[in-house]
Amino acid sequence: MSVAEAGEISSLSNDVFIFFAPYPDSTGFVQRLSRRFKGLKVRWVKTTASPLNPPRAEDLDASEWDGVTLLATFMPPPPEFLSKVRFVQLTSAGIDRWIAHPTYQDKKITFATSNGVHATQIAEWVIGAWLMHQHAFLHYATNMETGTWQSPFTAKVQDSTETRIGILGYGAIGRQTGRLAKTLGMEVYAYTRTERLTPESRRDDSYCVPGTGDPDGLLPAKWFHGAAKEDVNKFLAQDLDLLVISVPLTSETRHILSYEQFEILSKKKTFVANIARGGHINQEALIKALETEQIRGAALDVTDPEPLPSDHPLWKTPNLIITPHISLKTDALFERLLDLMELNLEKLATGQPLINVVNRQLHY
Repeated sequence: MSVAEAGEISSLSNDVFIFFAPYPDSTGFVQRLSRRFKGLKVRWVKTTASPLNPPRAEDLDASEWDGVTLLATFMPPPPEFLSKVRFVQLTSAGIDRWIAHPTYQDKKITFATSNGVHATQIAEWVIGAWLMHQHAFLHYATNMETGTWQSPFTAKVQDSTETRIGILGYGAIGRQTGRLAKTLGMEVYAYTRTERLTPESRRDDSYCVPGTGDPDGLLPAKWFHGAAKEDVNKFLAQDLDLLVISVPLTSETRHILSYEQFEILSKKKTFVANIARGGHINQEALIKALETEQIRGAALDVTDPEPLPSDHPLWKTPNLIITPHISLKTDALFERLLDLMELNLEKLATGQPLINVVNRQLHY
């Protein structure tokens, strides 16, 4: 029986927990936590700020933040509201919006991400974009607008069997993407920052929806690693049909794909899917790679900047699919986030290791 099933927990009775969210509590989460964690003061604070911009102090009610020690949020609130905080649960898988924040810079405060909560839906987005391109769905959608029945003998289609996917960042999202790719008959190559020689080192302990992912790291046919550009380039030179970018955005990984890397990918005309952050790709280099057909196509759920201006040249770039940072969306997202929050509060209350704790040196 888990602690969650065992009933009340009272060791958080001196804490104040705030879930700072852009929507109201429609699930009774505050009531649920209040029953489970005896004495814990639980507040749901709704923000009206844009999710792309940090909230300003003048837009918040200071009384709602009085005494907060435990926080769940996406965007960083003003630091003066967080003077007593000891634990921050992010609702995002990335930490990049917090790196310069004074609360994050205080090493005594524990941060955890929601890595794994978004894995299943983002993996489907990646494979869906890949299949859409390989089977020319957008081309045939255009034919529908003109009522054109194109001869099937002119169709150019490549299925996924015996193709190779390279996953740059084999975390929760990468592992579920690898799982789906494997079912299509693709060979999986994995890239991680640190070397993974042993079975133990290849395991993943992040949040995982049961029955998904690759928790034991058994799917990749080959593993690659390193933090240097030369290491990345060696990985990119592995005749990849599909490259998935799923690494955190750090100073090391900004523009991890630029002119040199697209030149390497041109050998196989790799299809590139980016579901991480727009800053991973030099956008001018991507436009050139697509316009000169160095790569067969690309799919972006993230751009730099966001929102992407209506006159940005990416909108008119050939063989490109753009969606507005929605690959994380699913009707099940909210319940998974709440499950992770409750799980980490349970572990915090009972002295167990937390899930998805951020490494302050690597910033993920």
